[in-house]
Amino acid sequence: MPASSSRHKRQSSSMYRPSTSSSLTKTEVKIHVYDLLPPGRLSSILWTIGGSLLHSGLVINEREYAYGGHDRKGVSGVYWTRPKLEPPGGTFRCEIIHGFTVLSQEEITEVINDTSSIFQGTKYNLLSNNCNHFSSYLCERLTGRPGPAWLNRAASVGLALPCVVPKEWITPPDHETADGELVDEEEEEHDDDERAAMLPRDKRRNRDQVSNQRITSRNKTPPPRLVLVKDTSGRDMPACERAPMPKR
Repeated sequence: MPASSSRHKRQSSSMYRPSTSSSLTKTEVKIHVYDLLPPGRLSSILWTIGGSLLHSGLVINEREYAYGGHDRKGVSGVYWTRPKLEPPGGTFRCEIIHGFTVLSQEEITEVINDTSSIFQGTKYNLLSNNCNHFSSYLCERLTGRPGPAWLNRAASVGLALPCVVPKEWITPPDHETADGELVDEEEEEHDDDERAAMLPRDKRRNRDQVSNQRITSRNKTPPPRLVLVKDTSGRDMPACERAPMPKR
């Protein structure tokens, strides 16, 4: 086993042990899974046979942490939203209770911050370093067990056989980017107010109405697309996989 792998395993296994000075309190760790294909027969069949293209986020203390890409060097791609806030183009599929962590709240925050420094926005790759890799890694840091391998089955197939990945799977839809608050921004501003992580209800409703109009009114001139963000392999990233852009 390479030395780097040994160090990683020692680091991962040590992070979920409780400190001797803290009482043993359990914090639930859940995974929320979203289907990135449009609802329909194809997505239903692929979900049934375990071949869906999926997005995931890790829910800890009523915050859902996810990972996406952007083009700002030196800035984390890890962000948080309220649980079950569907990413652009995504449909909520299921909730997995992965387990519990006995780390203190301070230790959990330390693990999240350390993980966010590793998963930089410019290092995102649709097939080899995506949101599901992040979820699995953070699960292991917190509980000692990685996330389910089937979350990344489609990416694994695409990595082995890139020619079989349909273009529509990686072509960004006409949606705004993911909503949420970057972990880096939260640290810089020292702001614990969750308002920044949520869209107002009326704004979410307007966004959904606009999305429905785009589907039913195909003859109308489409709105201008956002500037496309590419991953490390040059692929256009789906909107749901783009982290919220840092405030300038």
